Amino acid sequence: MRSFSKVSLGVSLALIATAAQAAPRPDYVGTLEPFASDAVYFVVTDRFVNGDPSNDHRDQGGKHRTFDIPVPCPDKVDGNIGYLGGDFKGVLNNAEYIRKLGFGAVWITPIIDNPDEAFTGSKPISCTSTLTDRGKTGYHGYWGVNFYKLDEHLPSKDLDFAGLTRGLHDAQLKVVLDIVGNHGSPAWTMPVKQPQFGQIFDKDGKLIADHQNLPPQQLDPQHNPLHAFYNNIGPVDADKGSIFDGNLAELGDFNQNNPAVMDYLVGAYLQWTAQGVDALRIDTIGWLPHPWWNEFVKRIRAEHPGMFMFGEAFDYNAATIAEHTWPSNANVSVLDFPLRGALSSVFGKEQKGFETLAEPLHLLGGPYANPYELMSFYDNHDMARLDATDAGFIDAHNWLFTARGIPVLYYGSETGFMRSRAEHAGNRAYFGQERVDAAPQSPIFGPLQRISLLRQNTPALQRGLQVTERLQGDQAVFYRVLQHGDTAQTALVLLNKGDTASTFEVSRYLQPGTWRDALGSGSVKVTGSLKAEVPAHGVKVYLLDAPVKQKALQAELDKAMADQKARTERLQTR
Repeated sequence: MRSFSKVSLGVSLALIATAAQAAPRPDYVGTLEPFASDAVYFVVTDRFVNGDPSNDHRDQGGKHRTFDIPVPCPDKVDGNIGYLGGDFKGVLNNAEYIRKLGFGAVWITPIIDNPDEAFTGSKPISCTSTLTDRGKTGYHGYWGVNFYKLDEHLPSKDLDFAGLTRGLHDAQLKVVLDIVGNHGSPAWTMPVKQPQFGQIFDKDGKLIADHQNLPPQQLDPQHNPLHAFYNNIGPVDADKGSIFDGNLAELGDFNQNNPAVMDYLVGAYLQWTAQGVDALRIDTIGWLPHPWWNEFVKRIRAEHPGMFMFGEAFDYNAATIAEHTWPSNANVSVLDFPLRGALSSVFGKEQKGFETLAEPLHLLGGPYANPYELMSFYDNHDMARLDATDAGFIDAHNWLFTARGIPVLYYGSETGFMRSRAEHAGNRAYFGQERVDAAPQSPIFGPLQRISLLRQNTPALQRGLQVTERLQGDQAVFYRVLQHGDTAQTALVLLNKGDTASTFEVSRYLQPGTWRDALGSGSVKVTGSLKAEVPAHGVKVYLLDAPVKQKALQAELDKAMADQKARTERLQTR
């Protein structure tokens, strides 16, 4: 038998220890997507702040005027379907406000030219109606008639779109541009045909498409070149099949089989992205087939490699909307509608328990290409705003900025603005400079700013894997872990949405060490368990800046990374 001296044995043990230290740490990463660092503040530009009254065009439209058209509601809180003056300057003037609130990106509604009159077709609008457009204007931007031209209500003499993006970048804010590929403006049902409606103009202002106030079934694309831009499939309602099979309301539905449509839209959006756009939000992505979006996205990313994009598929079926995230399809993120439904029930009037959120997170075995890149939100401009108390908004924000996903907040939510109001009942009401200036006085504002700034400064909350310790009743306890490159950080999140303070005790997955209180001061030395009192409707976050060594937590993280690898391999073969 070979013998070892004490010296040689010591050297051998030292070499083993050195080798162990040099061994690479395993990667624990939810996403490496750069855009995941930035929470998104979403504004309907016309309804945010009027920074330049000279571009209001208050006399536009004649007998079909476009400015300030109230929709009366029985409770005297009226909606409005006209332009109200918000513009680029209003956004830029408040860039510092948005940044200091804890956001890294601003999502603005489409900037393209919309009709210069109110629409006379469709069905009458009421306080509670949906997909009705009579008397409505294109203040929201989604009724494009010339995709190469700015809508005249948005720029100022000294501020064009490129100037807006430069200004927002100077304020350390990224720009998310909302784009439409599915449709143009309302195109038929007018008593008398109106100019621009159902028409498309090219970069030089030449008419290249015209619906001619005809229902889709009467279009003749084979014999009339002006009809070739549009589909001639009629409306399909829920009684006859999926609404995605036909036209959305009376909007001019673009023909996905016409190459000229793709060329037109790609050309237009490359014009705008070249002016400083950082990401795209894709409207109505579910209304065009996967191959169309695959080609569109490839052509945009050929000029802007890696550009982040997320689509709107207004569907609460995760398996359906997940298809847009697959590499073989659009290969983009999506707004997380299934989670949105759960958030509304947990933080709104129903006040369901945190366990409601477990399934729609899809942390393991889910259908998405990557659940950590989904856009998390609880309401927007197309649905009733969250019906919650001030405490409910605070609880929702505490979750939104600590759990997986990229947070999106709809303008005014920092004050509970127009809570519970639907589209035509004030959901898109004008916010205005006075409300911006007064926002810090809202009891919702401070807690939001506190948790959003924490996310902005905490890599684990931006891109770390999520491991659930408990989601039950009024308590949520979970870890966010990021171990990649030089970063090794674990966040322990404790959420209490109850009306009284609650003492939390955590031992499962808990690694011994010195955990610092990220929202307070000082630190806690942990050996076996951590005990903390979380205030009513409060949050505690503890951070450990060290590699993961806790075996049970390692096992969960290894399982998550294996799931991520298997999902990637599976989707690459589709």
